[in-house]
Amino acid sequence: METFLDFYQREVHLAFREDPFSKAPMHVWVICRHQGQWLLTKHKKRGLEFPGGKVEEGEQPLDAACREVFEETGAKVKTIHYIGQYTIPTEKICKNIYLAEIDFIEAQPNYLETDGPVLVSELPDQVEEDEHYSFIMKDGVLRYCLQYINKTNIE
Repeated sequence: METFLDFYQREVHLAFREDPFSKAPMHVWVICRHQGQWLLTKHKKRGLEFPGGKVEEGEQPLDAACREVFEETGAKVKTIHYIGQYTIPTEKICKNIYLAEIDFIEAQPNYLETDGPVLVSELPDQVEEDEHYSFIMKDGVLRYCLQYINKTNIE
């Protein structure tokens, strides 16, 4: 388990195993790849980030992950893998983290709270200093997840 402070200096716990903090997390975050690029969404207030959001009542987290990717980017998930979970205890937030390979992206008339899909070939080395990126991308969750993905060769 990794423990660190997030962008707002709140303690975060991250683990790469099944349900370490909750069997019913209420949020999801999806690291997306499409044709060798990272698929992000441009949140209208926060900036560039991977898709994610709340699990709706009666919905399973995996289904929420696929729904959020589609709603925020117009992308259809080809394959998706659970990679871990993190929690911010002081905020009572718990998120499942997934890695998704995208099949295709289809333009949508509305992307809800986002401006739609953004493909980037590389994420900045110092993403925490890049004003175009959301605070969600600026803490250890992204860094540790990318290390885990590279180490385990998840496709």
